[in-house]
Amino acid sequence: MSGLLKTWQRKRALRRTALDPALWRHVTRGLPFLHGLTPEEMQRLHDCTVLFLNEKEMHGARGFVPSDAVRLSVAVQACLPILNLGLDAYRGWVGIVIYPGEFKVRREEMDASGVVHEYEDELSGEAWPGGPVILSWQDIKLGDAGYNVVIHEFAHKLHMNRGDMDDFPLPHARMDREQWLAAWDAAYDEFCTRVERGEDTVIDPYASEQPAEFFAVLSEAFFTMPQAVRSIYPALYVQLALFYRQDPVTRFSA
Repeated sequence: MSGLLKTWQRKRALRRTALDPALWRHVTRGLPFLHGLTPEEMQRLHDCTVLFLNEKEMHGARGFVPSDAVRLSVAVQACLPILNLGLDAYRGWVGIVIYPGEFKVRREEMDASGVVHEYEDELSGEAWPGGPVILSWQDIKLGDAGYNVVIHEFAHKLHMNRGDMDDFPLPHARMDREQWLAAWDAAYDEFCTRVERGEDTVIDPYASEQPAEFFAVLSEAFFTMPQAVRSIYPALYVQLALFYRQDPVTRFSA
């Protein structure tokens, strides 16, 4: 699809689509990390949400039927990270599947002897390259400071469009790549060392699993408890603010 045609279609969608104002207020007021957004930012979040719901497909699984409130909540939280990046940051896929609770995925893993072991992994969310984002509504509702399964999985989607999932995502063109990678490498090494020592960490220890998970977990924390991220990893906070083109600390300080 050409850029001009896409722009025209999106402008038409914004003219023709109206979100229920009462439902919008109800959903956004229930998400504390949105409370410091300016009126202009809230309007852009509203418009991004309209386009997201227009261009992505949301379906329930295991008998779960997503209500308008569920769909809106997922869309709003998914749009926050791309508030200043644009919906094309989520290019290349359309599907979102929502389970009522955690779901099981069958895995295969080869041990050091070359033997393949099969097991079931219970998940709260998963993002597939070129495929859907899968979420647990129960876990979405449990979202709190530092834990947000929607932001986590959609951070993975951003990562998938910006490099190898075995490493950290690539920065934007106008960012300093050396500073970006140095900040991530230093923070990740320090964090993994602390987890290996069994130390308590403000950031979920799951972030030590691999660079992709560290990026996704830090993205959750960046939006939901930014003061902690800036305090613990000041250099990394600066890079996240450049990457997402947002400074959430200013919202929490308002």
